[in-house]
Amino acid sequence: MKTTHNRTVSVIGLGYVGLPVAVAFGMQKQCIGFDINPHRIEELRNGSDHTLEVSPEELSKANVIYTDDASDLKKADFHIIGVPTPVNDAKQPDLSPLIKASETIGPQLKKGDIVVYESTVYPGTTEEDCVPVLERTSGLKCGVDFFVGYSPERINPGDKQRTFTSILKVVAGQTPEVLDIVAAVYESVVKPGVHRASSIKVAEACKVIENTQRDLNIALMNELAIIFNHMGIDTIEVLEAAGTKWNFLPFRPGLVGGHCIGVDPYYLTHKAEKLGYHPDVILAGRRINDGMGEYLAGQIVKEMIANDQPVKGSNVAILGLTFKEDCPDIRNTKVIDVIKGLKSWGINTIVHDPQAEPQHTLEEFGIRLVDDHELNNLDGVIVCVAHKEYRGYSADHFKSMLNSGAGVYDVKCILDRDEFRQTGLRLWRL
Repeated sequence: MKTTHNRTVSVIGLGYVGLPVAVAFGMQKQCIGFDINPHRIEELRNGSDHTLEVSPEELSKANVIYTDDASDLKKADFHIIGVPTPVNDAKQPDLSPLIKASETIGPQLKKGDIVVYESTVYPGTTEEDCVPVLERTSGLKCGVDFFVGYSPERINPGDKQRTFTSILKVVAGQTPEVLDIVAAVYESVVKPGVHRASSIKVAEACKVIENTQRDLNIALMNELAIIFNHMGIDTIEVLEAAGTKWNFLPFRPGLVGGHCIGVDPYYLTHKAEKLGYHPDVILAGRRINDGMGEYLAGQIVKEMIANDQPVKGSNVAILGLTFKEDCPDIRNTKVIDVIKGLKSWGINTIVHDPQAEPQHTLEEFGIRLVDDHELNNLDGVIVCVAHKEYRGYSADHFKSMLNSGAGVYDVKCILDRDEFRQTGLRLWRL
């Protein structure tokens, strides 16, 4: 794509968000890619990306200087920050990665530089929390010496169709002139172009409600699944019937984890409560979704008891640990809640996931991923993630894993009920 700006871009944070951005700009001309993790820098220099968001071919074609030396950022004058914005154990926003990134870029700023944040935040964060850090560490004045903008990331991990360069980009700038520059820089690599927000706060708010909306819709489906389970009705059959109406939205129940949908609503509710407003609906949705892992564990135990299976000391396999299908990302996965719930009943669990990176899983959760040949003599199998590998499993394949009288528990509703009936294998679906 033709370059329509004269800026040199740097990207701070080379994870799921930042790396695709750096590579896209690196296809234009030289880009600076910075990350504090030296192992990540070494990996990228060697042409490999463990997140699988960027292929080795793309890495080799892109002109990106991968570095963990902050002084290299001086070579750029348009800085994009794409670091994580998690929540802590109390479900409060943790801005420390964002503040540290601001402290890193601050001393490297020059007059005329622009800093654009892509991290998901509550409205006001860029100007109220980040700008003072940039000014303090740079010795420069924002709005006079350097400027800021905001362009919320819309990366969908594991999605090879909707990528950074193919998704319309929302952009905002501190002044109309800065907005023009921010828009031009992103338009040079994003094929659908940009939507110009009227202010940085509007752009921040738009991002945080995108995932809040999805969270609430899935929470409704989860609550319906709980209600229909009490009634002995198959939720998916109900949703398929309702889906014949033209304006019925195709959401499904399930575990809501990851670094976006399960996190972003807490940024909005935090800001709302600081302003004196308690957001009942949003927090109610969060409570439902955060409680689904424990609920599922309880339902599986009830099913085992109802079918005269011993619970304590039983062996159950968990299929899938990542937060979503066909993606190696284990951040904030809610499958862990299912595992913890089962263990509280004395159930022995083993975990299988063909997409997750075994070393990361061991380091993060202390869980060893098992191989295919270890999936046998089981008292139950729970399909927690709809990886393509599991979508290809037949009822007979599941039967080969199980002891007599054991069942399969399909959290993602990807298995064929009729096939299981014909095989004589018990299937429970959320």
